[in-house]
Amino acid sequence: MGRTKTFKDEFTFDQRIEESRDMVTKYPDRVPVIVEKYARSNLPQMEKKKYLVPRDMSVGQFIYVLSSRLHLAPGTALFVFVKDTLPQTASLMDSVYESFKDVDGFLYLCYSTEKTFGFRHQRNDDANLHTRS
Repeated sequence: MGRTKTFKDEFTFDQRIEESRDMVTKYPDRVPVIVEKYARSNLPQMEKKKYLVPRDMSVGQFIYVLSSRLHLAPGTALFVFVKDTLPQTASLMDSVYESFKDVDGFLYLCYSTEKTFGFRHQRNDDANLHTRS
């Protein structure tokens, strides 16, 4: 079985911009999100990659939705990363979207059961910025 194409591989930049703009215009209270499996994860692919997520939903609530769709066994941790960062579960999707959205207008998240890969935790990075001299 071959490698699954990413959303960016499937659609041109112009197609992605047009689609994200249409989504935000039609649903201003939601953010356009693309969710893809981390390449080295043994988790299954999601049936769909594209989501319209309420702006006031927390990252933790969205992770719960994704866990349900993946039919994970109870106790299996699911981690979601955005641009090499593990966002805080209490963060609102609107805040994460505004901070990390791609130039094409989508927020790209990847998921895995591992918390490693050299990703930074957003909270720790922010704390380090304040303690450096």
